[in-house]
Amino acid sequence: MDIGADSIGQHICLLGLGYVGLPTAAMLAVNGFRVTGVDLRPEVVQAVSAGEVPIEEVGLNVLVHAAVNSGNLCAQTTTCPADVFIIAVPTPIDEQHRANLSYVESAARSIVPHLRRGNLVVLESTVPPGTTDGLLTDTLKESGLRPGDDLLVAHCPERILPGSILTELVKNDRVVGGIDQRSAERAAAIYRRIVEGQVFVTTAVVAELTKLVENASRDVGIAFANEVARISREFGADGREVIGLANRHPRVNILSPGPGVGGHCIPVDPWFLVDVAPRLARLVRTAREVNDAQPLWVAERTIAELKGIADPKVSVWGVAYKPNVDDARETPALHVLEALKANGVQVSVVDFHVKRFRYQLDDIEASVTDADCVLLLTDHREFSFFEPAAIGSRMRTRILFDTRSCLSPERWESAGFRVMTL
Repeated sequence: MDIGADSIGQHICLLGLGYVGLPTAAMLAVNGFRVTGVDLRPEVVQAVSAGEVPIEEVGLNVLVHAAVNSGNLCAQTTTCPADVFIIAVPTPIDEQHRANLSYVESAARSIVPHLRRGNLVVLESTVPPGTTDGLLTDTLKESGLRPGDDLLVAHCPERILPGSILTELVKNDRVVGGIDQRSAERAAAIYRRIVEGQVFVTTAVVAELTKLVENASRDVGIAFANEVARISREFGADGREVIGLANRHPRVNILSPGPGVGGHCIPVDPWFLVDVAPRLARLVRTAREVNDAQPLWVAERTIAELKGIADPKVSVWGVAYKPNVDDARETPALHVLEALKANGVQVSVVDFHVKRFRYQLDDIEASVTDADCVLLLTDHREFSFFEPAAIGSRMRTRILFDTRSCLSPERWESAGFRVMTL
């Protein structure tokens, strides 16, 4: 079998049907590839097989429905033989902030019995440098085939953002790194079938580092904004005003402060750099520590405003890590809630997008009734439609802590609220 760059396998087995894997599988399917999606969760397989989408994402339901109806996309719980294998499983961190690669290793091991000479294996999961040409290739060798000779192996990290996944999946540039040139070129040929942006070919370790550096850069920028907010408050200044005026400089572009950093990438990926280069990644470590401490700072400010109120209740608005999505992975809201409850504060959570969460989700009326503070943690569009006077009429004490600065202070103050921002 020819394993050169011009040979593009038509059957793809994609492991992991989450926020990355499912859109990728559907996009490949509608572009002519025959795709078997594999996920260990029976409920996900059942939903996808019916052309349904188990996650909230604009346009994804239409794409998956079309892919399934075309006959090019099916889902099952077991790995199968294919021309190309794509691994898109989670890589969380453990309590020591080290990468948990057990999902990647398990997915790779499930591929081993089905490997044939000429197969291509692509790792999309975000991993520490050295994983593709290390853990992955070592596992694939158990097949008796040699990566680089019998098998092609590459890393192509995802570059998508929940809420605009389909647009970014197509429009964004992609970086494809191979364990050798042939691996990189063949993987790039597949992604060029679905990507309108440029596809850059490099080595596996450069691709791994590129993804980690992208997210570490964002993390450092957010940490700086959060520190500016704290420093400004120390001097009685509005941090967002300071940042806004600083950004009037043509070479300054400071990000916005917030209640913490969430999602599947930014709170996790920088720790991979700290783990593999602890002596060198000093700024990255500090940024992570600043942002990890932000939820507690928000909780402490909330508690300070409730001082003197017996049995205080806080109505928490939004627990998704970003607006208008159902994604609550690594959300800073969880740490805020835990800190509030640990200090005897009753909490009631409202979120119009998140369906499953560790805390009970209430309707808006029940949440604000007899509450002393509205704590907005996620700037979902629905919150801007509420009438402050109507909300305040149900509350015991009218305090608004808008950590996203998305509501009009004047409107809420005119309804008798004491308004706080970061």
